[in-house]
Amino acid sequence: MSDTTAVVGFTNQALPADRVSPPERRRILVIDDEVDIREGLELLLTGENYLVDLAENATTGLQRFEAGHYDLVLLDLMMPDRSGMEVLADIRERDKDTPVFMLTAYGSVEVAVRALKNGANDYFPKPWDNEKLLIEIDRMILKGRLEQENIHLKRALKQRYAFPNIVGKSERMIRLLDQVAQVAPSRATILITGETGTGKELIAKAIHAHSARADQTFVPVNSGSLSSELLESTLFGHVKGSFTSAVASRKGLFEAANRGSIFFDEIGTIGPDIQVKLLRVLQDREFMPLGSNDSVKVDVRLIAATNADLRKLVDEGKFREDLYYRLNVINLILPPLRDRKEDIPLLIEFFFARFCRENEKFLANDGRSLLSFEPDAMQIVMEHNWPGNVRELENVVERAVVLTTSSSVPAHVLPDYLQQASGMKISRDTAGMLAPNASLFEVVADFERKKIIEALELVSYSQTEAAESLRIPLSTLNQKIKRINIDVKRRSTA
Repeated sequence: MSDTTAVVGFTNQALPADRVSPPERRRILVIDDEVDIREGLELLLTGENYLVDLAENATTGLQRFEAGHYDLVLLDLMMPDRSGMEVLADIRERDKDTPVFMLTAYGSVEVAVRALKNGANDYFPKPWDNEKLLIEIDRMILKGRLEQENIHLKRALKQRYAFPNIVGKSERMIRLLDQVAQVAPSRATILITGETGTGKELIAKAIHAHSARADQTFVPVNSGSLSSELLESTLFGHVKGSFTSAVASRKGLFEAANRGSIFFDEIGTIGPDIQVKLLRVLQDREFMPLGSNDSVKVDVRLIAATNADLRKLVDEGKFREDLYYRLNVINLILPPLRDRKEDIPLLIEFFFARFCRENEKFLANDGRSLLSFEPDAMQIVMEHNWPGNVRELENVVERAVVLTTSSSVPAHVLPDYLQQASGMKISRDTAGMLAPNASLFEVVADFERKKIIEALELVSYSQTEAAESLRIPLSTLNQKIKRINIDVKRRSTA
């Protein structure tokens, strides 16, 4: 593996922990000839934040199904123009994956069995229990979403983790990837340690992708972003009435990850109660949902990550020693970027190609980036210690791609903090005004700072309103505020 290289440091979104619906709303198609049924379902489902399309007969329903994308179909069995069974057969010819629930007033075991054999996912006789229907819709859409996300994940990982094509040649990264290849096929629990921004979640996904569980679900959990009660419910599920807002029973992420892998980021932040439950899952492969007396058995591989010193937390009494040893079966240590600076040029080349593709700039016909840092800019980049690691470098390269108008990136395009750390500062006279010999870059940077401060002052430092007045995205304004070091909190309370 002497020529093996690796890229580590992509940002990846974790699954939403407390809701089934992701940021985009999920769409449901209702096909039923009874207007009261259609309107009742529309009211029920829109109240749960679903987008709902209605069809009054089989013909219209199939037309809408073919024209759009749906996360679930509610289909009446008996309609004037065609039976629901025929519509189900047509749907399954076009799409074998979209969940279909059959609805009928003709409730019988024989009809239910026939519907399920013909490809329906579930069966509800009229009148149905609204709460049960919502729970099953919720569960089915979660299952479909996880399966879809893992299809995309596996496709991406096959390309990203084909070891002959990995980017980075430092000895420490080669050793790490050797370890990943060796431990991935095992069932062992893995603890990934390293500073923020080194790419711990990416390594976890690589382990999953090269394991026997690669065709199953990979579920990431950001342990530090949730309260203890919400984290327990999110991980282990809960039964109806187990706490004030538990209006329905829900399965947790451990059940969603059954036969797959679950990734705990920031494992050192979990509280004592969760530590006890997690220890039981690791020891006995079972847990109790919140408010339940019944155990649920699961087969899940646990991969944990932390930037904290767990051994120190154990000594301080903040982390269970028995759980620490259960987690630390195999420890993979990600080196900080400052300790593998020989990888920086390769990472820069990789990120240049990626962001040039996204921004349709400076690409050769074969997909290579034509962009490069000028020598003085490259010197600044190589001398920087990168406390934010690969994630910080990724952001710097993306900024360079967006702001550069030629294929050569000058030093003044780098963020101010990098320039100032290297001795590049905006020239000012004793009164704080720009020096007469200030460069064009310094003039533009000074104007930008004044314009942003002026816009913020006019709206009492509301970033949202300032972004609107400047006609730039809020995220862009926030980046600029951080880059030019405007203390919004202090100024807004002054």
